[in-house]
Amino acid sequence: MDFVTALESLVGELEEGLRKAGGPEELEALRVDVLGRKGRLAQIISRLSDLEPEERPTAGQAANRVKEHCNALFEERRKTLLAAGEAAGLARFDPTLPGRAPWRGSLHPTTLITEEICGIFTGMGFEVASGPEVENDYYNFEALNMPPEHPARDMQDTLYITKNVLMRTHTSPVQVRAMTTRTPPLAVIAPGKVYRRDSDLTHTPMFHQIEGLMVDKDITMAHLRGTLTAFVRAVFGQRTRVRFRPSFFPFTEPSAEVDISCCLCGGKGLTQGEACRVCKGTGWVEILGCGMVDPAVFTAVGYPDEVSGFAFGLGVERVAMLKYGIGDLRMFFENDVRFLRQFA
Repeated sequence: MDFVTALESLVGELEEGLRKAGGPEELEALRVDVLGRKGRLAQIISRLSDLEPEERPTAGQAANRVKEHCNALFEERRKTLLAAGEAAGLARFDPTLPGRAPWRGSLHPTTLITEEICGIFTGMGFEVASGPEVENDYYNFEALNMPPEHPARDMQDTLYITKNVLMRTHTSPVQVRAMTTRTPPLAVIAPGKVYRRDSDLTHTPMFHQIEGLMVDKDITMAHLRGTLTAFVRAVFGQRTRVRFRPSFFPFTEPSAEVDISCCLCGGKGLTQGEACRVCKGTGWVEILGCGMVDPAVFTAVGYPDEVSGFAFGLGVERVAMLKYGIGDLRMFFENDVRFLRQFA
């Protein structure tokens, strides 16, 4: 078969193959077979060198025309198959079906708990206050009855920027700032981020706290107990048992830690016959610290002797872990969508 006849025969076979091609995969296989680098057209063109010199120009022009014609046939067939696929898809489309909305995300569990806690306390008459995260030594320590060299400073694992400037270790400085600008009666809560040099399964260098303060005449420990008992039962349920244990904080006296009956075992200390992993078999879990404001703090902010008040502080992540049954604090910061979807 001479050169031109081979080209004409190839075009005929291509047209037949294109008619039979029923999808993109078959069309691509045919393209590779005919127009690929080692395809049948390339094999025919490689025979140009066998022709007489005077025949080569005409044969080369014929080969180029065939190549262009084959490409045009392929493109036309591709468009036809594409249009047929779109038509088939539209035939299956039912415009009356509801749309599929993408997942729009959700609030982070720490945000959910913060909003819930703030909502409970604002419902009791507390006001939400805020302050700087980069704090000075006076507001973070000295005004809270922790002068220089006070041993309680070692409990804070402070991140210092300069000698007197630091990342706040608690949100209590917000309470001090509120007292220095306002007179009693005063009831505020201070939610926000705090920073300490600590990192393990139950501690992170940055976490969230909510601290509260109430100051007025004749505020007693009974007001503190009633307020926190109502708060705990609003978060964990009305059947939650509450107990107050004596403790120490430099800015409150007397001080206490608040325990609640374990959320996992219901205060029994056992789950499936074994010691509860959350409460370690005790039936109780520590939830927050509190106490009556130390008179030294009132002196630092210039409050009169006749006022009294209580203060408390809790970790937001701690409450979230207990309420949602989360075992690893680091899950709050890993941005794992599988974890976050559970709070949608």
